Amino acid sequence: MRQTTTELTVPTPGPGLHEITREVTRWVEAAGLSTGLLTVFCRHTSASLCIQENAAREVRGDVLRWLDRLAPENAGYAHDDEGPDDMPAHLKSILTGVSLPIPLVGQRLALGTWQGIYLCEHRRAPHRRSVVLHLLGE
Repeated sequence: MRQTTTELTVPTPGPGLHEITREVTRWVEAAGLSTGLLTVFCRHTSASLCIQENAAREVRGDVLRWLDRLAPENAGYAHDDEGPDDMPAHLKSILTGVSLPIPLVGQRLALGTWQGIYLCEHRRAPHRRSVVLHLLGE
């Protein structure tokens, strides 16, 4: 059993689902393992991760609008130190999660045909987000 880790820096221009599948896949392929488990972990509380459809761009917009309805800005949150988009960002992060387990089968991530890995940026301002990858396998 072997394991390896790395950290990706993902620049985000603002809110959105930013696909990182290509970068993650490249790193996994370079690791040279054939079976195992990849854990993808976002090191933030106002950004998150998800696996979502990567064929129709409309899906990303619909997801963002749905999250905005669940956690709207200016909803009277007590925590507003960092601006009106901060507390909704924390709530959206809770809803979508900060880690993803993805099996590695036959030297490939076991993602479905239309599945992509996304960093979900929930803040309006540009950020540099940190995503840790940990691969365990053989």
